[in-house]
Amino acid sequence: MQISSRLTMAVHTLLCIAYFEKTEKVTSNFIAASVGTNPVIIRNLLTQLKAADFIDVKRGTGGAALKRDLQDISLYDVYHAVDCIPSDSLFHFHEHPSPQCPVGKTIHLSLDDKLSQVQLAMEEQMRRISLADMAGTMEQALCKQR
Repeated sequence: MQISSRLTMAVHTLLCIAYFEKTEKVTSNFIAASVGTNPVIIRNLLTQLKAADFIDVKRGTGGAALKRDLQDISLYDVYHAVDCIPSDSLFHFHEHPSPQCPVGKTIHLSLDDKLSQVQLAMEEQMRRISLADMAGTMEQALCKQR
């Protein structure tokens, strides 16, 4: 099981906008080159990030700009904005456990609450991590390379 790569691409996109918005036109083509993906995928992410009110996008070759400070955007906010999971549940349960089997008929009782606790813990940790934290880590790495 993996969370969709939309999360990591969206974070990459926001950090790219933050890093370059004052010096470059940050277009979907520009971001796609950094992410290593198709510009159409980036345009779809930009639409979702704009709907979440994280960015403003000028049509054509105008580029994208942040509307919120990176400190005010958590990893959870991005995760939620780009719909990384198809429903409210991170874990997809196999749909037809056998009601004749002692394990099959009790597996939901045994597992559902535990998986819910795992998801809540992950989401709480994601709320604690801001994009500013990630930008700081990125800056430290770039300074070491210079």
